[in-house]
Amino acid sequence: MARRIAAGAAYGGGGIGLVGAAAVGIFLAEVQLAKRSVGGGRAPVPPLADGLYGMPLAGYPMDAPLRLAMLGDSTAAGQGVRRAGQTPGALLASGLAAVAERPVVLRNVAQPGAQSDDLERQVTVVLADRERLPDVCVIMIGANDVTHRMPPTQSVRYLAAAVRRLRTAGTEVVVGTCPDLGTIEPVYQPLRWLARRVSRQLAAAQTIGAVEQGGRTVSLGDLLGPEFLANPRELFGPDNYHPSAEGYATAAMAVLPTLCAALGLWPESDRLDASRDEDMLPVAKAAAEAASAAGTEVTAARAPWALLKHRRRRRLPAATEPARSPSEPRRAL
Repeated sequence: MARRIAAGAAYGGGGIGLVGAAAVGIFLAEVQLAKRSVGGGRAPVPPLADGLYGMPLAGYPMDAPLRLAMLGDSTAAGQGVRRAGQTPGALLASGLAAVAERPVVLRNVAQPGAQSDDLERQVTVVLADRERLPDVCVIMIGANDVTHRMPPTQSVRYLAAAVRRLRTAGTEVVVGTCPDLGTIEPVYQPLRWLARRVSRQLAAAQTIGAVEQGGRTVSLGDLLGPEFLANPRELFGPDNYHPSAEGYATAAMAVLPTLCAALGLWPESDRLDASRDEDMLPVAKAAAEAASAAGTEVTAARAPWALLKHRRRRRLPAATEPARSPSEPRRAL
């Protein structure tokens, strides 16, 4: 199914339904029940996290930081937390600065509520200043495509086009694929099963589309599922939908190794480790494997093959707030 969706996205095929027509009535009825619980609290406006992270080391001038851009929806923006240092962008910028031993400038253009069709605008914003192109972009998108019933072929087409534009501009791209909406606490059966199936199919199709355009993907899937089940109040934000600070930190730890590998900062980054069930597989099979195993990376090898990686997660440094810099005003990045 993921290959069919990706093929439809690439070659202009029509919409491919992920849920059978017989299930639509039940699906919509359960959605209404879930809406009464999800969003019962208020998610704060995402804090502004743009700025400079990491102190420059001796020999590195202030005008030579790495540049990281965040694109996508509310998850990429960090909705659900109140401090800039708790957003995924800030966590990744701090972690990248620690690994690279080099300052990192973060720019976050993600938009809460965004669907994949907003990526064209976000990429245009990121690429507008040709003198300050990002070294790497992280895209987290897909959940709103599912909840708003965007045809998956369209969803993947928008994502693939965004990855292609960024890669053509010389920017590395890491995509955090659609999370497993079946882990949301107020979602009940049979909606939970349907949400999980739809989410995983879209995540696998996103992987195919992104990898074939030269990006890397990390499956978010049910990454937080066990934690949500054990500590739902700790890992959900106040609206019972978005992650809390601890939830975002868990997701950021999964993305950071791939982010570093994309920039050549991870030792032996593309060497397969059989002890961790890593392998080289056809891209569609790798995408399916990744969709069912959260935290798995897929990156292109020689066509039509892809590397399936289970990287060791690196503990994130203590959360920091963005620092202003004379050469990097926070709102002029």
